Amino acid sequence: MHTLNIADIAIILIYFLIVFSIAFYYSRKAGKNTGEFFLSGRNLPWYIAGTAMVATTFAADTPLAVTELVAKNGISGNWIWWNMAIGSMLTVFFFARLWRRAHIMTDVEFIELRYDGKAAAALRGFKALYLGFFMNIIVLGWVHKAMEKIFTVVFPQFDPFILVSVAAIIIGIYTAASGLLGTARTDSFQFVFAMIGCIILAVIVVSLPAVGGMSELKEKISPQVISFLPKIGSGEAVSGIFSISLGSFFAYVGLQWWASWYPGADPGGGGYIAQRMMSAKDEKHSLFATLWFTIAHYAIRPWPWILVALAALVILPRTDNLESLKMQNPEIFEKVVQAYNSNENINSLRFSESPEFINMYEIYENTVDPGIMYPKLMVRYLPAGLLGLLIAVFLAAYMSTIASQLNWGTSYIINDFYRRFIARDAGEKHYVIISRLSIIILTIFSLLLTKYFMSTISGAWEFILNASAGIGAVLILRWYWWRVNAWSEISAMVAPLFIYPFVKYYLGISSPMSLFPIVLITTIVWLIVTYSTRPVNRKKLFEFYEKTEPGGIGWKKITDEMGIKQSGGIFVRLFVNWLTGIAVVYSFLFGTGALIFQNYFKGFLLLLVSLGGAIVIYYNLKKIGFEKIIK
Repeated sequence: MHTLNIADIAIILIYFLIVFSIAFYYSRKAGKNTGEFFLSGRNLPWYIAGTAMVATTFAADTPLAVTELVAKNGISGNWIWWNMAIGSMLTVFFFARLWRRAHIMTDVEFIELRYDGKAAAALRGFKALYLGFFMNIIVLGWVHKAMEKIFTVVFPQFDPFILVSVAAIIIGIYTAASGLLGTARTDSFQFVFAMIGCIILAVIVVSLPAVGGMSELKEKISPQVISFLPKIGSGEAVSGIFSISLGSFFAYVGLQWWASWYPGADPGGGGYIAQRMMSAKDEKHSLFATLWFTIAHYAIRPWPWILVALAALVILPRTDNLESLKMQNPEIFEKVVQAYNSNENINSLRFSESPEFINMYEIYENTVDPGIMYPKLMVRYLPAGLLGLLIAVFLAAYMSTIASQLNWGTSYIINDFYRRFIARDAGEKHYVIISRLSIIILTIFSLLLTKYFMSTISGAWEFILNASAGIGAVLILRWYWWRVNAWSEISAMVAPLFIYPFVKYYLGISSPMSLFPIVLITTIVWLIVTYSTRPVNRKKLFEFYEKTEPGGIGWKKITDEMGIKQSGGIFVRLFVNWLTGIAVVYSFLFGTGALIFQNYFKGFLLLLVSLGGAIVIYYNLKKIGFEKIIK
């Protein structure tokens, strides 16, 4: 097991020096006003805005999560999140330019741009605090927890929470100094840096004698483990592959991507993704930024992590049956479980426990928490210098996510609550100062949550998807149907919170099948509420349409009253681009995977399909017109 030496420490220090240099460079300009602080002056080129999106979703826990998915369900286990590419492509062609065109600071501000009355003001204020503070510190807390787990493996001699606290405070300082203006640039650097490090780790571990390169890796891994597609059928568990029923498959590909809200995968765009779209130079840059994000996020980024996960399955000991492990020595097994539940550090246990205990502990740990195998491979097999590089990679992933979450959450608190309801006429310098203070407060609260309340978030992903099932339709249609109002969104937010517990505990329907009744009932509820409440007043609707020009049949009643004749055929091209974009992502994803696994004919064929799809998309965009894609 390699320990840090001067070369490792030097690389980590150089990394921090670069990040702080970028933050310092942009700190003065970011302090001018909130437009610079939260939206980088609305002047980001597509490659910076898009890369910043990818970097934000590349958190410290992401490689660990992918490792766990592969360990439990093979490569196909990634379909739990790969399916969301469908919704991301919808955002690219139907929403990216609209967000930029709206010329607002946050997606929560959109509420009072689109709706009217006290209900709209109340909804805006509530979502600002609910998402910007409460939901945000939960996400921050989980990312802190993941980094704490990594520090436990990499720096066993130190208290991992203290290390996380130091890192978080450093991030809070540079985020408060540079705002999005600096954060977007550091994110881009951190993403490139992190990907290079992950690729290096993948190459090294696959080349280890215990693995023997790609040819031997394929022979040592069961064929179903390296299958890219899930087994769709009865839903009965099959070792090494993501096996789901036909109903579950339709829940993922037919419902989840558009019906549920999830951070970073909001239907119609939203959150920090919308923030990056609104910070782009213009509508064209907004679209291409989101397109680049979707391709990089789903098709490029996962493969180095997947390869490391496969190598871990070959190298590190684990079991598919804990009961059989227990039968080997029940007494030691009980001690192992007790030590694991007490968060005992295995390195300290090596001095007091037998080799049999240590061996069983590692098998148990790798089985219960497969994600831990990723940093274990780093520590055990990387030479001097490269270990420091990979530690810096995890710091980069951690810092980019924390910085973006802090900036995004603060934008809600300041723009949509503090400026809107408390200090409406203060100067820009005042708002920047309060923004910087808010970032520090968010950092402190998220660390307190991590320390005292967040032992695990098992099931949080499932809870969020089910407790928001059905609201996605409103988030999409509020752009394209004039009749949607603030009460539509309020009822769609509240309804699943009551429906989900009833479906899960009374009807006994588990996820993802639970999505079907929740989405259906929530949709009925918000439609009834919509038609039972007054529509948004005409003046507000006219102003919204003139500013954003969403178009479509859902606005025909309003455009007829305004005397505007909508051009036909554009939505057909957008629909074609959406379907083609989905084909581009998946063919690029699986084509790259086929090349990695030495299936060259299939790989090049799929990449050719991806290239052909890209040409179709470019042609359609050019035909519509890059500057105004929707009229």
